[in-house]
Amino acid sequence: MTHSALKFDLTPPSEAQLKELIAQLDPESVRILRHHGTEAPFCGGFNDHEQDGIYVCGLCALPLFDSPTKFHSGSGWPSFFDPVSRDHIHYIEDNSHGMRRVEIRCARCDSHLGHVFPDGPRPSGDRYCLNSAALRFVAVGVDLPDLLGRDEPKNL
Repeated sequence: MTHSALKFDLTPPSEAQLKELIAQLDPESVRILRHHGTEAPFCGGFNDHEQDGIYVCGLCALPLFDSPTKFHSGSGWPSFFDPVSRDHIHYIEDNSHGMRRVEIRCARCDSHLGHVFPDGPRPSGDRYCLNSAALRFVAVGVDLPDLLGRDEPKNL
């Protein structure tokens, strides 16, 4: 069992758990999270979202980004300058579509989230560009979901 610095269990879900979680998703989320799709710019529900809270993986609910790190990049996708913990993200070189990019995936369930680019604001200089359909939002004051029954922290 591997835990992140924030005490979240990063052990991948079992095949049975994965199937159960996928069955609860809408087709667009499955396309993006499991088949590495991308939603069209300016159409995702979190692009202009301003509420305070935590954005979690749309499949396994691992905390990924918090609202103070969100910014308006003009790209058409929700953008953040830093994750809640870098060990909650897997970074994978992506040379598809004639571009050199870094794909980001959930460190626990390996779901596709989006890409990170080196053109973001300070302090990190990074722009984590996410698909809204790859995320769920948990408002401040609401316990984080524990979809895998791992007795994880209830908030950050």
